[in-house]
Amino acid sequence: MNAKYILKRIALSAFTLLVILLILFILLEFMPGSPFNDEKLSEEQIAVLYQKYGLDKPIAVRFGIYVKNMLTGDFGVSYVLHKNMPITQMLKGRLQVSARIGFQALLVGLIFGLILGISAALHQNSPLDTGTTLLSLIGASVPSYVFALLLSYIFAFRLKILPLFYSTHDEFVSSILPTIALGMSPIASIARFSRTEMIEVLGSDFITLAEAKGIRRLPVIFRHALRNALIPILTVVAPLMVSLMTGSTVVETIFSVPGIGSVFVESIQVNDYNVVIALSFIMSAFYIVVMLIVDILYGIIDPRIRVQGGSKNA
Repeated sequence: MNAKYILKRIALSAFTLLVILLILFILLEFMPGSPFNDEKLSEEQIAVLYQKYGLDKPIAVRFGIYVKNMLTGDFGVSYVLHKNMPITQMLKGRLQVSARIGFQALLVGLIFGLILGISAALHQNSPLDTGTTLLSLIGASVPSYVFALLLSYIFAFRLKILPLFYSTHDEFVSSILPTIALGMSPIASIARFSRTEMIEVLGSDFITLAEAKGIRRLPVIFRHALRNALIPILTVVAPLMVSLMTGSTVVETIFSVPGIGSVFVESIQVNDYNVVIALSFIMSAFYIVVMLIVDILYGIIDPRIRVQGGSKNA
């Protein structure tokens, strides 16, 4: 992997995040209303609050101050949701909860999605293949909150073997239902995509040549076919990882998960500018970092890929 290319990508990522931050500032500047919509507040009191939080300054000045503070880990304070509470303190626990449940859901999706997709590809046009295709269609079509309601009714209400609501006293057990609910869509996407890629790779010339040379089928599948199929699968997994690990508002609400999904929606509704900007920036940064890691993993999974001057040449 070319170090120059990686450094160039990191610099480009940092510039992209700066542009995203600027766009967020401009959009919030033109949003109707303000963080101080309390009817009991007079115009003079609102003006005092704007001066206190520096919102009376020009947008260019506020942007510069925000970027300078952000580089030290200071995202400002909440104006409405938790008045004067530092954003980092407010989001710290919630980010950990959303990220952990999202990671668990992604792990479930990867394991079961790959198993189903590879099995379906190896038994093409069989009942297993048909069942996997049907499951993938259901998983991709049905929203995660429907699975959440169904799982909560069966396992929490009827069978009473799993807790309905998330509890900090038993985080793993209480996160099982939201993990499965969020994991259904990744299972479907990864199973469908891995099946398609595996069928294409298994039908390629180099697999046929390997089998003609007498190489056993199992090594051919895992050393060659799966390795080549994983490269495009990574492209699907990366966006899934970001969406899962940054929270799902409805699923978190159903299971009372103290994640960032509900906070993000609430902060938009009440114009809590700093919270909106901080969460949007964190989600954007996470997405860009994940895509950068995926680029690097391309070269690790397939050594034939070499990066020269910002382009990939096999």
